[in-house]
Amino acid sequence: MNQDFTKLSKFLSLILRHSPSTIGIELEYHGAWADTEELINGINRTDKYRINMKILEEIVNSDNKQRYSFNDDKSKIRANQGHSVDVDMGFAEKIPPEILYHGTAERFVNSILAEGLKKMSRQYVHLSCDKETASKVGTRHGKLHIFKVLSGEMHRQGYKFYCSDNGVWLTDCVPPSFLE
Repeated sequence: MNQDFTKLSKFLSLILRHSPSTIGIELEYHGAWADTEELINGINRTDKYRINMKILEEIVNSDNKQRYSFNDDKSKIRANQGHSVDVDMGFAEKIPPEILYHGTAERFVNSILAEGLKKMSRQYVHLSCDKETASKVGTRHGKLHIFKVLSGEMHRQGYKFYCSDNGVWLTDCVPPSFLE
């Protein structure tokens, strides 16, 4: 992503995942969509950033984690997962791979081993298909620890899994007995 757009992308994430009221917009409950024109106008009303459709398209297309997506005619935009606001993303239940991964900081290991992975302020626990992605996520929080999640066994025992548009696996919780 263009270095000039990193802060703008983080602001976009704040708006589309956690606080649309920051710029005076609302997300649709079903799908978490925001009107693209309202988003652009709302951001431009702040003294922080200037944005237009071309810049927004570049942010969406160049984001290496594919955090955002447009609808077919680009009249609406959303964050693909990670919401702390109450929305229904409309994810269909899916059968997960046998093993998924979760990267975190070492300082959280003891509490996770005792209580499992919790969604905390988000709607779901986020899991990765590979150690590399889990590592990128976990190193943001401090010294890295990667948990192996026995997701196939969880699913066979009735836990539900979903996969976001950008390949992040989601579930409500991961009890300690499914962690290695």
